[in-house]
Amino acid sequence: MNIGEAARRSGVSARMLRHYESLGLLPEVARSDSGYRQYDDSAVHTLRFIRRARELGFDMAEIERLLGLWRNRRRSSAEVKRIAAAHVADLQARIAGLQAMQAMQRTLRQLLHHCHGDERPDCPILDDLAGVGDAAGAPPLNGASSAPPRPPTTRRAAGSSSARPARGR
Repeated sequence: MNIGEAARRSGVSARMLRHYESLGLLPEVARSDSGYRQYDDSAVHTLRFIRRARELGFDMAEIERLLGLWRNRRRSSAEVKRIAAAHVADLQARIAGLQAMQAMQRTLRQLLHHCHGDERPDCPILDDLAGVGDAAGAPPLNGASSAPPRPPTTRRAAGSSSARPARGR
């Protein structure tokens, strides 16, 4: 079958099929007299294997190792399990990173909600970054509970009894 038919049957684009071939993931394919690639059912099966491995997030090096083990009928499943377990651990680390990013996003959204974004000098976003108080009710991401004093935003005028101007709301 030609490359288009192999691509259709495997669910892999012709472009990716050529890419996998260039990486050596597919065995050498036969060519027609006019130079066109000719794929057999075995190549399509291998392409489906690669596609499924990619759907599960395996990288190309892992897929290459898994293909080698798949093709080796005397393989030990222990190596396959080791590769899959390492991949699961990698996925878990990525998920943890995404969860941390979601916590950052929630905190920033809460701070944005409480920031007036007007001419007032008070800014809960800056307060939070400076570690001042409970700027918007958002818990600190690092678990800190006490913060250094906030730097003054205005200077006291001579004879003034207040360090800050009155807030206009």
